[in-house]
Amino acid sequence: MRTETGHTFRLEDYRQTPYAIPETKLDFTLEPEKTIVRATLTIERRSDTPAGTPLVLHGDELKLVSLAIDGKALSDNSFSATPDQLTISDLPKDVRFTLQIVTEVNPTANRQLSGLYRSSGVYCTQCEAEGFRRITYFYDRPDVLSVYTVRVDADRKAAPILLSNGNPVENGMVEGQPERHFAVWHDPHPKPSYLFALVAGSLGVVKDHFTTRSGRPVDLAIHVEHGKEGRALYAMDALKRSMKWDEEKFGREYDLNVFNIVAVSDFNMGAMENKGLNIFNDKYVLADPETATDADYAGIEAVIAHEYFHNWTGNRITCRDWFQLCLKEGLTVYRDHEFSADQRSRPVKRIAEVKILKAQQFPEDAGPLAHPVRPREYREINNFYTATVYEKGSEVVRMIRTIIGPELFRKGMDLYFERHDGDAATIENFIQVFADVSGQDFSQFALWYDQAGTPKVEAGFHHDAAAKTFTIKLEQSLAPTPGQSIRKPMHIPIAFGLIGPDGKDMQPSSVEGGEVRDGVIHLRRPSETIVFHGIEARPVPSLLRGFSAPVNLAAPLTAEDRGFLALNDSDPVARWQAMNSIFSATLLDGAKRVRGGHQPETDPKIVALAGKVAFDEMLDPAFRALCLTLPSESDIAREMGNNVDPDAILASRNHLIAAIASAYADGFAGLYDTLKQEGAFSPDAAPAGKRALRSALLDYLSVQEKSPERAERQFVEADNMTDRATALAVLVHRFGDSGEARQALATFEQTFGQDALVMDKWFIVQATRPGETALEAVRELTRHPLFSLDNPNRVRALIGAFTASNPTGFNRQDGAAMVSSPIRF
Repeated sequence: MRTETGHTFRLEDYRQTPYAIPETKLDFTLEPEKTIVRATLTIERRSDTPAGTPLVLHGDELKLVSLAIDGKALSDNSFSATPDQLTISDLPKDVRFTLQIVTEVNPTANRQLSGLYRSSGVYCTQCEAEGFRRITYFYDRPDVLSVYTVRVDADRKAAPILLSNGNPVENGMVEGQPERHFAVWHDPHPKPSYLFALVAGSLGVVKDHFTTRSGRPVDLAIHVEHGKEGRALYAMDALKRSMKWDEEKFGREYDLNVFNIVAVSDFNMGAMENKGLNIFNDKYVLADPETATDADYAGIEAVIAHEYFHNWTGNRITCRDWFQLCLKEGLTVYRDHEFSADQRSRPVKRIAEVKILKAQQFPEDAGPLAHPVRPREYREINNFYTATVYEKGSEVVRMIRTIIGPELFRKGMDLYFERHDGDAATIENFIQVFADVSGQDFSQFALWYDQAGTPKVEAGFHHDAAAKTFTIKLEQSLAPTPGQSIRKPMHIPIAFGLIGPDGKDMQPSSVEGGEVRDGVIHLRRPSETIVFHGIEARPVPSLLRGFSAPVNLAAPLTAEDRGFLALNDSDPVARWQAMNSIFSATLLDGAKRVRGGHQPETDPKIVALAGKVAFDEMLDPAFRALCLTLPSESDIAREMGNNVDPDAILASRNHLIAAIASAYADGFAGLYDTLKQEGAFSPDAAPAGKRALRSALLDYLSVQEKSPERAERQFVEADNMTDRATALAVLVHRFGDSGEARQALATFEQTFGQDALVMDKWFIVQATRPGETALEAVRELTRHPLFSLDNPNRVRALIGAFTASNPTGFNRQDGAAMVSSPIRF
């Protein structure tokens, strides 16, 4: 296994390879413990490379069998080979030559699940970021693009399906070996080694087809474990919708004759965008009403889209180096967010994105591992795949669209595809297209890629009734982060509105100071003062609408102001933010009171606000569910900062839930009953939203009624996994010691014990039970027959859920110590 050498890779040290590899031919003879890989590489010396420059290729735990140039075996003194590197010093004088490399790998022994491995009888690859070097010696870096032709040879019974990138070219029986067969694949589009893929095994398949906007047919196939084909139908539907959406919204048409997806349970990454052969962990492919929740359906839809969208933002245009990772990932996350917003409720989707950003990326920015969206150095590339690169990277793309508008953004994207198709591009290339189409200077905006940390924006307000003006003063700051002490002011787009006493947006007669256009304040300097004229009555300012920039906003709004925004703001995201901030302040105060030995107190106005939102039929049920879902214990802990007391936070949270539930017991019960849906299950946004609101109400009602009866009834009567899993969570989290909870857990295990994905939910619900008893439950579950350290999903379901989503259990004095034991290999 290759281990970290201590070498630091720096962006400033980038140099092009001295040789190119325009064509790669691979021939695999697959055997479980002794696979032979024959690589034929066309090598070209670059024009600026002196003759005689050694060829140095990457490797990782490789066993070299033979080496030849232009068909002639190399003498031992003309090269040096270790498992991790191949250096050839005696090279032909010709600019172009052919290098033949034969290596031997053991897929069964490859427990890293990187490179070529075999799990559950299926050969599979994972090459991003540096897995290809575990297959053969190569320039294993993203700026070396090559056209691949791949021949795969395997046992017919063990591997009836043979897949690789590109289009199928040929298949048949291996001459003289009737038990073996082969398939040849060719990908005409040059790609980096990290996008290579191979899958061979016995799998079921769901087939369909798609006709591109130019009329070209594409054969679609999703390969899954036998017997699970019916659960891949939603993924197929999501794939076809993704293909159509990318044509309509970004003008991108698929470019091969076939598109394959393979879903396996032991795939360690969530999903991988290999050209024409996407490989998924099956949790992001398999779904039906009996086994998948609404969140599962939405996740499948998003991940299928994300990997497909990489075909252009990542594959056709890839990264020059791994420092540019956000160029493919941040941009593609933005694209999949937009797709999901169009498929479902845009406000609800945006709120979900903001919650993830604040829960995962903001802490990263505030901690010792803070790094820019484009880091400038690394020691281990696998540590690059962070919320900053993905989620904040997406927010940076969104800000570009906010700054120049949707029409110019689309023109910029069109120019990006036109200018850089087939390139290994950089962030500078990406930013330049938007500068070119808009005529704006993006040099200051580029700091978003280079400066780590979350900017803080402090606002001040003043209304002058006599002068009929309203003044907003904005100040930005950015605290030092590791390695970055000198900070420059950012270009921060702040979408805003001024809401009058009637609840409607006010329109000023003129604006003075700063840069304000199309409802956005462009904060560029450390401090800006903007004066709005023609404002007679004092407005309540709504700042950061749509969460237009990933910043922390401090605004002098009273509780009454925030309540007013929660009920009247025309922007749903700002409306949710106002309500969430009210709940956060209440929970923080309650936690402090509990720590001081007192009972939390709840303002009746806050309870009334929750009721108004809950019963507002003009609002999307999914939006109402989000508003009624209080900030989590982890959310409040981040707000608290120091001296966090998880038990006090939990007590404060339960007190507020009980106060709201008690005030609206009858109303919530009636609304809960009306939201029950009859007829066939649909995962679409509207029915899913009703289930989400009904789920939120079930928790409130169970707290108020102090009885597991309602949750037990929902569990027994449920005809879909969303309702069943919600009821199980309420039973375990609210009434964990009850007979009803124990019976529900036993029934769930008896019903779904043979279904690994569904049983992950069973493990999660127990690992996240609040209170001290969860630790003993997790200890016991590590000895459960269905728990295995060899399955990534199961480890995440038990250990991952406990550490990330159970602050009261994990923060016990012995909680963290317990976790270090079962995950030690």
